[in-house]
Amino acid sequence: MPVLDALIALKPEMTAWRRDFHAHPEIGFEEVRTSGIVAEKLEAWGLEVHRGIGRTGVVGVLRGRHPGNRSIGLRADMDALPMPELNDFAHRSTNPGKMHACGHDGHTAMLLGAARHLAATRDFAGTVHFIFQPAEEGLTGALAMVEDGLFHRFPCDAVYGIHNLPQLPLGVVAIRPGTVLAAVDYFAIKLRGRSSHAAEPHRGLDPLPGATQLYSALQSLVSRRMSPHSTAVLSIGQFHAGTSDIVIPEEVEMRGTIRTLTPENRKQMDELFHQMVAGTAAAHGLELELDYRRSYPPTINTPEQSDLARDAAETVVGAEGIKDDFPSLTAGEDFSYMLQSSPGGAFLLLGQAGEEGSHAIPLHNGRYDFNDELLPIGASTFAAIVGKELAAR
Repeated sequence: MPVLDALIALKPEMTAWRRDFHAHPEIGFEEVRTSGIVAEKLEAWGLEVHRGIGRTGVVGVLRGRHPGNRSIGLRADMDALPMPELNDFAHRSTNPGKMHACGHDGHTAMLLGAARHLAATRDFAGTVHFIFQPAEEGLTGALAMVEDGLFHRFPCDAVYGIHNLPQLPLGVVAIRPGTVLAAVDYFAIKLRGRSSHAAEPHRGLDPLPGATQLYSALQSLVSRRMSPHSTAVLSIGQFHAGTSDIVIPEEVEMRGTIRTLTPENRKQMDELFHQMVAGTAAAHGLELELDYRRSYPPTINTPEQSDLARDAAETVVGAEGIKDDFPSLTAGEDFSYMLQSSPGGAFLLLGQAGEEGSHAIPLHNGRYDFNDELLPIGASTFAAIVGKELAAR
């Protein structure tokens, strides 16, 4: 296929870019080196480049050589994670405690490859905005770009994003209309009683019985209060109490996350959670301090753009490479903010697992690495979306 062939030829360069980004990871809103390289390359290829959008974001504007009024956005995230790398290959992280463990180095290289190819051909009608986003990992960099006027300055009739997926084979594209990824909310609960000597617990107010009861009760919210046809996940990842074997603690802290697939289920879980936490604290006479933070909304593909992205991806990977029955995932993505702020759009998941288990290590793992064989596939998919959306009439 012409686009794929052209980008296969560019694979050595994309691989070099990707491995350089991997070796020099930068966490959210610190992507100064990465965004600088991105901007320099886009400028060298003749794009109109805008820096500093959403703090460290970059947008490259490319106009086709055919007349057209439509414009679309293609997005890649640039940030790494604050975690140590456990790999020992040559392009491992040189920044201690920072690692590209989610493939954003590959996403950036793929979008650069698409930009390079499209800048050389410009065989489309309209405008493409190449959006290089900071701070996807929990810091809502997409929202920062939107609030900084992203779609006012660069109007898009539709916006598209791609993410690698280690649990799917290389070259398989998962695409579906509707909810792709979950809404993500975080909570921190503090239950405060009154400390005392462990030999005289009656002289204090032990917060542990209330906290352990609450821990168990929260597990029933999904199984007993939500419809079995709904999808929701509540997980408590931290439980902290006490500093001594002989002292009843003053307070207990629990932290965790709630994931839901629809706005309605999100609202319901929010209400049920607050009722249960407040009721349990009151029943045990404990002072409650609750921080409930709504993070990413659900990532929801619009039907028209989902179908277009599917058709575009099929020109790259063939009908056998399309997986349109892939279930919604309870992971989250701040690309959801761009989808909410755009008339339409779609988020695609591209498999990267090679033969004999290579490149199948999960995301956010210290031994993860992006599969460079995916670079021309992902770049071609971006280019094919442009071809479908902005076809010359």
